[in-house]
Amino acid sequence: MSDAPKTFLSTREVAELLDVNEKVVYSLISEKGLPACKVTGKWIFPRHLVEAWIDSHVINYPSRSGISPAGDPLIIAGSNDPLLERTIALFNSRFPDHLCVFGSTGSLGGLQALNRGRCHMATSHLMHGDGQEYNFAYLAEHIQGPLPTVVNFCFREQGLIVAPGNPEKICGVADLGRPGIRLANRPEGTGTRLLLEHELHKAGIDPAGIEGFQREFPTHLAVAFEVLAGRADAGMGIRAVAALLGLDFIAVRRERYDFLVSRDLFFERSIQRFLGLLQEKEFHRLAQTFQGYDVRLCGRITYAEE
Repeated sequence: MSDAPKTFLSTREVAELLDVNEKVVYSLISEKGLPACKVTGKWIFPRHLVEAWIDSHVINYPSRSGISPAGDPLIIAGSNDPLLERTIALFNSRFPDHLCVFGSTGSLGGLQALNRGRCHMATSHLMHGDGQEYNFAYLAEHIQGPLPTVVNFCFREQGLIVAPGNPEKICGVADLGRPGIRLANRPEGTGTRLLLEHELHKAGIDPAGIEGFQREFPTHLAVAFEVLAGRADAGMGIRAVAALLGLDFIAVRRERYDFLVSRDLFFERSIQRFLGLLQEKEFHRLAQTFQGYDVRLCGRITYAEE
């Protein structure tokens, strides 16, 4: 039998964990916001949310270097995304008593910032080696202490951004190995770079032979501008950015893009307000102004597949 901890706890198990009577558990649900849900008439408790709730009620909590434990300003770091940028602007206009700022560090940089206590949430789309999952395999490697809660932001289309009309007749990643094809690349540590290298390996192409492979640009938009300006024939990026600039797009993969939320700060007011915004109609109308996004699972906690 597996020794892995249970994902959900019963009322009795929560009572044992808190060393209280089961009746007290019911009071904590209604009076103190203990995370719980009712299924077929019985209360069940997501273990990681119960643990996060306990952490959030610790007094004299050690300060986190460089950020406010209260989440003000709310700092997000990691992989950049145009819908995320618009969502942050929406948050700042909706909640003027809070401030949300973003640092574009790439997915791996976001994990490292979260681990060092320099942000409250990270954004990441790091694909596992088998191409089936995202982010979870990197958490244990780069996060010391309690692992963050993973909350989905969107699924989005990654692919090759090319000039209008696709003058070089690029059909896929394998064509990047053709002589004379110039690439605009993303930096190491970004999920987009990881995906490109994964696809090049599958196609049997040596990245060192690709013109421009070492030319790195910090965002999807910067890559797209290189293509628009004619300085590159292709670059890996998302459909939304290609559409914004009127460029053509060759789909490669649908990917999952997640928030990684510091567990000890999960219930802070600014974080809950930000996550709550993702359920509102105004956010979903905003998402519809872009191409290549699927936000049907936006705001939902994501678990690793067994």
